[in-house]
Amino acid sequence: MTTSLTSLLEQALSARTALIDPAHESAFRLFNGFVEGCPEIVVDIYAATAVIHNYTNEPTQGTALVEEAVQFLKTSLNWLGAGIVKTRNGATQDEKRGKFSFGTKADRKIKEHDTWYAVNLTLNRDASLYLDTRNLRKWAIENLKGKSVFNTFAYTGSFGVAAMKGGASRVVQVDLNREFLNIAKDSYTLNGFSIQKGDFISRDFFEQVGNMKRMNHSFDCVFIDPPFFSTTSKGKVDQIHESARLINKVRPLINDGGYLVAINNALFVSGGEYIQTLESLCKDGYLKIRELIPIPQDFTGYNPVGKPVTDPAPFNHSTKIAVLDVKRKM
Repeated sequence: MTTSLTSLLEQALSARTALIDPAHESAFRLFNGFVEGCPEIVVDIYAATAVIHNYTNEPTQGTALVEEAVQFLKTSLNWLGAGIVKTRNGATQDEKRGKFSFGTKADRKIKEHDTWYAVNLTLNRDASLYLDTRNLRKWAIENLKGKSVFNTFAYTGSFGVAAMKGGASRVVQVDLNREFLNIAKDSYTLNGFSIQKGDFISRDFFEQVGNMKRMNHSFDCVFIDPPFFSTTSKGKVDQIHESARLINKVRPLINDGGYLVAINNALFVSGGEYIQTLESLCKDGYLKIRELIPIPQDFTGYNPVGKPVTDPAPFNHSTKIAVLDVKRKM
């Protein structure tokens, strides 16, 4: 007998009760259908706004499931002020970015590890803050005091915001999209951080890295979290085949004793393949894997069913995060 979506949502909510804060300011994945029994539906909570993702190949086939999820949310989480449905394979950009299923105003900020992050939940197909990297933001808060930080492919700058919260001496945020960086600035404002205009750079990754090498700039920590596929006139990002090349691009920018935080979220790259790539880069003795940052259980699932497309081990999810120690050639 097939378990109803409502039953699956009830189980998911029961497992995540501890993630719901009394002020309803936090953000978490309420239901990961890919590993919890209904791959057509994913539900995220951002403060008092629910974001329902319809992943069906033919969107109309998911309509009944979306309606069932909305009804559950309105009944079981009656403190929610709004619900947004994002249709991954929608016919229009508005459908992909999200339309209100109830309520008319989405929350514009969430609190995580005592840090505010600005969000624009209908900015694009994603929701402007990736919740699977929550533990990495905690790592940044705890480990980057007094450090200079370069956040590449910054998106809305959450790693840089976390670094600032932890007392980083300087954070440079780089992303091709200026609209994304404006959200990073909003996060700075929410936390009372000063905004240095020159530290928010809207430019191609390859071009900016080249500029910094020519100017002999260096940092104590570099984050590299490229989108799955991205192509500009300056270069191509291909996480399946070229992770090592991207890492080697930024290695000269990292100070001796610094950190390189490398993220690969390619679903079809197994954990074994990625760790092999990292280990091959470490053979010269100038990089060393310090630690692997796990993905929170609200993403991996509390009672996962089925098998992932590729085995993420030794990571616990297809979002694979490694912190590496860096030595400089003298």
